[in-house]
Amino acid sequence: MSDTEITKKLLSACSLCPRNCGIDRSTGKKGFCGMEERIYIARAALHMWEEPCISGKKGSGAVFFSGCGLRCCFCQNHDIAIGSRGLPVSVERLSEIFLELQEKGAANINLVTGAHYVPQIIRALELSREKGMVLPVVYNSSGYEKVETLKLLEGYVDVYLPDMKYMEAELAQKFSHAEDYPETAGKAIEEMVRQTGKCEFDEEGYIRKGTIVRHLILPGHTRNSLKVLKYLHETYGNDIYISIMNQYTPVRILEKYKELNRKVIKREYEKVLDAAVEMGIQNGFIQEGETASESFIPEFDYEGVEKNTP
Repeated sequence: MSDTEITKKLLSACSLCPRNCGIDRSTGKKGFCGMEERIYIARAALHMWEEPCISGKKGSGAVFFSGCGLRCCFCQNHDIAIGSRGLPVSVERLSEIFLELQEKGAANINLVTGAHYVPQIIRALELSREKGMVLPVVYNSSGYEKVETLKLLEGYVDVYLPDMKYMEAELAQKFSHAEDYPETAGKAIEEMVRQTGKCEFDEEGYIRKGTIVRHLILPGHTRNSLKVLKYLHETYGNDIYISIMNQYTPVRILEKYKELNRKVIKREYEKVLDAAVEMGIQNGFIQEGETASESFIPEFDYEGVEKNTP
């Protein structure tokens, strides 16, 4: 069976993400993720705002895919998560984008929210590696992933960068319509750690292998954050790094969830950091100063998506 045939089979009754919507995306119909078979990208450029071991001074070669299988009401990348921004590209063009980011000096290839395109991404990585792409591949994820889909990525992804958004099922249902998020993300991260093992870094401090789990604190919900940190530390100890983020930005007014219409205050962040210290978390990243700024949200202006021609 050819790569194209395998892709069409996987998308014909799509179950790549935990939504298991069963839509035949190969015919142009859109799944829960909001996407059909064609790959849509909103930006492919050097990104300086990831964790220091991912962006560093070089920048991470971030490819922002349109669509998402989780679609949180507070999504920081709302415009692309709902699929309203993005240009279609072929698998061949995606492989070229990886090579172009390498030529620009990227520290890695950073696949941002690509679960619904995993078969196409795998083929693009194969093509780019055949032509000399040697950068580590980072899989940047909401954490809401199927273990079966992640297993397809074994050998293709070097670093997993998932979120762990919730340990409270009721909160997951309220904000993401995904009551099963804690259990599903827990199993997904277990598979990610199985694949990558402990974190490894090169002589310049860039991560080459491993799993970094992000947690974005939501305003008014530090209890959930403490539960997330406790679970991650008790389960993985120092085998993973934990990135505790206070950069939540209300990107649009939410009438239904008014508590989300503000930033995380200093007292909330310090409460979570103090708890992390008390738990004994050593391998981690924190954000200092006024980080909750829209500058962390890139312009989805299609930079790097279309091929430059003389």
